[in-house]
Amino acid sequence: MASSDDSSMTAPPAGSDAGAPRPAPRRRHVGRWIAVVLALAAPAGGWYGWRQYPGLDAPAEAQAEAAPPPPRVTVSLPLVKEITEWDEYTGQFSAVQEVEIRARVSGYLQSIHFQDGQFVKAGDLLYVIDSRPFEIALASAEAQTASAQAAIDLAQAQLSRAEALRKDDFVSKSAYDERLQESRAAIANLGVAKALVEAAKLDLDYTHVTAPIGGRISATGVDIGNLVTGGNTGATTLLTTIVSVDPIQIDFDISESNLLEYQRAIMDGRLESPQTASVPVQARLMDEDAWTMHGTIDFIDNRVDRSAGTIRVRALLPNPGGLITPGQFGQVRIPGSEPYKALMVPEAALVTDQAQKVVLTVAEDGTVVAKPVRAGPNRGPLLRIIREGLAPTDRIIISGILRAHPGGQVTAVDGSFDLPDPEE
Repeated sequence: MASSDDSSMTAPPAGSDAGAPRPAPRRRHVGRWIAVVLALAAPAGGWYGWRQYPGLDAPAEAQAEAAPPPPRVTVSLPLVKEITEWDEYTGQFSAVQEVEIRARVSGYLQSIHFQDGQFVKAGDLLYVIDSRPFEIALASAEAQTASAQAAIDLAQAQLSRAEALRKDDFVSKSAYDERLQESRAAIANLGVAKALVEAAKLDLDYTHVTAPIGGRISATGVDIGNLVTGGNTGATTLLTTIVSVDPIQIDFDISESNLLEYQRAIMDGRLESPQTASVPVQARLMDEDAWTMHGTIDFIDNRVDRSAGTIRVRALLPNPGGLITPGQFGQVRIPGSEPYKALMVPEAALVTDQAQKVVLTVAEDGTVVAKPVRAGPNRGPLLRIIREGLAPTDRIIISGILRAHPGGQVTAVDGSFDLPDPEE
């Protein structure tokens, strides 16, 4: 048996095709080695990947710990404060009194007694017109008065004689009547002469032109030596002008819609009527930030301008020192409501979403919640009054609003804000 096995294992002789060696068994050994290598490489690659990217096979809790924290934002409760709403307008200052100085008599200008642009008081001497012609006229009127008085004396003497002769019928009735009428005419002529004297004195007084009001005077319109045309009518010479300075008034126009709001507020008792109470007004110049002037409304026009749809309102303000010059422009504001508790947020906390305003708030769990609101007017340059949609307990985002979005999570940090000092 053994010899048969050995003979069967003996290689066939060279050149025989039937006994040629086959490569198939070697390829099977190579395939086994490749499978072993791949089997060992798979765990190694997984271990390397886990070292490089530990979150790939980590549990959900580990991934949550590795995620970035929610963004930080600053939150605050809305500001609740008792305020009065004000409506602002642009107005123009004007003098309470303005007078054109014109001569009452004609003559040559003799002297000027003021400096251009200075302040004058009522009664101060401004101009002097040559008074000599008027002195002559006064003397003539006084002479006519004396002549009229002499005529009265003669007429009364003749009347007395006529009365005595009339008792004895030595004078006719007609002659007596003539003496009586002559006496009456002489008395009337004396009245005319006295009136001429008063007129001459008045013209003489008018040669001294004085200030009818106190205020700031303009430049003179006539120099010394020029003829001044005076009188009560016709083309008279304008010498200068005077405007009062303190107090001063400001005129401004309010729209018809605002007028209706004020009227309804007055009817509802939310505002006081200017006819029954002093409505306060605040004003400032164009280069001022604070409302430095305080006055009251003293006039509202009786009709609305058809072309502009506005009504003229005037307020009276103090102007000590004459800082404000008539003709200047300024800002004026009047109360649009009675004092009430208002809810206010920073202007930067308002977000515009299409046609509505939205305020972003933060819930207790850190979730951002968007609340549509109805915004009112501005309160100063940085705050806005909120009419509806917000509660005093809502935590609004006042800083970091770009890092928040509705439904997202944020880390809230407490902050605060307040009214600026000029608005207190």
